[in-house]
Amino acid sequence: MNVSIVNPRINEGVLSAAEKINVARLQDENRQLLGIPRRPRWDANTSPDELNQRERDSFLDWRRRLAELQDIEGIMLTPFEKNLEFWRQLWRVIERSDVVVQIVDARNPLLFRCKDLENYVAEVSTEKMNMILVNKADLLTPQQRNIWVDYFEREGLPAVFFSALQDYEDINEEQDKDESKTLLKPQKTISDSSGNSMDSKGKLCSRSQLIEIFKRIHTKSKVQEGVTTIGLVGYPNVGKSSTINALLTQKKVSVSATPGKTKHFQTLFVDDQLLLCDCPGLVMPTFISTKAEMVISGILPIDNMKDHVGPINLIASLIPRHILEAKYGIFISHPPEGDDPSRPPTSEELLNAYGYMRGFITERGMPDNPRSSRYILKDFVSGKLLYCHGPPNMKQEEYHPFPPPKEKSQPHLTPHQAKIYKCNKPTTDDLDVQFFKKANVGVHVKGRSQVWGSMTAGYSQRASCGRSTPTSSTQVQNEKPWKKFRNPKKEKLRTIYGYLDQ
Repeated sequence: MNVSIVNPRINEGVLSAAEKINVARLQDENRQLLGIPRRPRWDANTSPDELNQRERDSFLDWRRRLAELQDIEGIMLTPFEKNLEFWRQLWRVIERSDVVVQIVDARNPLLFRCKDLENYVAEVSTEKMNMILVNKADLLTPQQRNIWVDYFEREGLPAVFFSALQDYEDINEEQDKDESKTLLKPQKTISDSSGNSMDSKGKLCSRSQLIEIFKRIHTKSKVQEGVTTIGLVGYPNVGKSSTINALLTQKKVSVSATPGKTKHFQTLFVDDQLLLCDCPGLVMPTFISTKAEMVISGILPIDNMKDHVGPINLIASLIPRHILEAKYGIFISHPPEGDDPSRPPTSEELLNAYGYMRGFITERGMPDNPRSSRYILKDFVSGKLLYCHGPPNMKQEEYHPFPPPKEKSQPHLTPHQAKIYKCNKPTTDDLDVQFFKKANVGVHVKGRSQVWGSMTAGYSQRASCGRSTPTSSTQVQNEKPWKKFRNPKKEKLRTIYGYLDQ
């Protein structure tokens, strides 16, 4: 019989090609039902209690529509914000802003972009405008940034590329060297740029260039006369607070790797002509394929993760095997006999190799996979393990190619390493060894293993008493019977675990 045993957790968190097509079709069919809550219309005659009740009713209707959308089989949404107070913060930011800037992650901009937010800004006032700020753009190549510029131009949306972390670190280094020179350098850059930063296609903007763009991009009537108000909106952990700190050249907003650090919107003046309005990080409702995708995208906190198999399987399917081995200096065991030799490594294979390399071992002597998974996931979220998603209708292999693997010989593994790297699935070699293993046939007397031929060698028959007595060799062994009651000699630990150093 041609029967193969498949581990059900090998492909956990990873969709097949047919499943991806089906999920994409369902998402396109129901995309018009996806949106964010709107604030009801109000005027000077509306009382606070009446406005509060209208907001609650509108919010409950929105929650009801999304609940019906989630009941459709095959549809999965991000765990969107269900607290009305957070959405009220967003409404206030939109009403007070001239330009609403969506900050997105450069590695997957479309996941963090909310099209319905752009529609809502246009509904509030025609004087307001939308803008995309692609943060962490230093992770992209110039060719990749040019591709996204062309995409957003077709969408009719201005986009700017920025790296808050890199710019903030550069400012700190310059301040440590000479504070006076640091204050003069941005002014010189502003005069040189002359507002043409938007024309430089795919260019990574500096702090001074971004400030100049914010000042000149809005040409219509402003909410506050003489001051351009920029509202910064986005998902948690995309870098809103870091962007504000970089623009202000000092830490004005607290920053944390945990999503959702900012709780209330706050306004900060960059100068007399520019005002920043920071909105709390909101997880807006959007379509998602699996829960593992939310974990590796930084939407869900890694420290609160309960199952690591799905996210690690997804990372192993995105990052090639030789990239993982070169990044961490590990050797990932190849697929066992009977499996596809070109398949990506499983979460067990990757975590076993990483845990043994880092020394993350449990009390039973096995690699601590849950602990290892958190380190790998944090490396992926921070960009140390880099994978960038391309725009639609473009092959991913062309957008983000990986270098080919280098030819190298298989490293020599100690017996203990081979045991750790080996999966639980038995191979044909294991079955052959177990089947042809020779049994140790013998007779056991008083707990000691004896060969049958030696049972009669050490005994002589005395005719006088009619009983057998052991010979002199046996008597020498048993002449001090109390020795067997002594405690055994304690072996040194380096002697016991010496095989690990081989």
